[in-house]
Amino acid sequence: MKKKTKIMAVGDIHGDMRLVKRLAEKAVKEKVDIIILAGDLTLAESSIEGLIGPFAKAKKDVLIVPGNHEAISTTSFLADVYAPYSKHLHGYSFYKGGVGFFGAGTANMGIHQITDSEIFNLLKKSHEKIKDLRKKVMVTHIHPEGSKSEFSGWPGSEAVRKAIEKFQPDIAIHAHIEEGSGLEEMIGKTHVINVARKERIFEI
Repeated sequence: MKKKTKIMAVGDIHGDMRLVKRLAEKAVKEKVDIIILAGDLTLAESSIEGLIGPFAKAKKDVLIVPGNHEAISTTSFLADVYAPYSKHLHGYSFYKGGVGFFGAGTANMGIHQITDSEIFNLLKKSHEKIKDLRKKVMVTHIHPEGSKSEFSGWPGSEAVRKAIEKFQPDIAIHAHIEEGSGLEEMIGKTHVINVARKERIFEI
């Protein structure tokens, strides 16, 4: 039987270095293979210090998408600085242990927003290279339209919903709505998880 890939996903860190340190220690203790950071790593880019280093020091693969609190260039820079452990997933894909990861960050609102059509095109582009894999994980910052996280009053993304329905990933990770952290639901065949500031460890 093929070994499963163990993943830790979290979002909305907002520059909390103590949280990062705790999560890096937990990733080592739990023998996590991959860490997903689903955007809003910073608080309006006030500081990027110490956000990726503890994960890289633990020699864990870190997949990053930007949130609406940081520029795309910021997460791209962090991915470059902490290579080969960190990878920018915004419009790109990653493959490990038989699992394909694809994603697009930011949101259709906030400081560093992009349009819904841009979000969908980035998800489509990043999905293309891993489309034939049997196991897939999609990572976004914003929640899908019509999801449980809309209880907050913030509308979800039509593009994220469309991508889930079209590409049917096994798991869709998002953050953005912190008060909905831990919410889980099914959209079609896809298990959708809100990981805003509440880490979730799972295997696939």
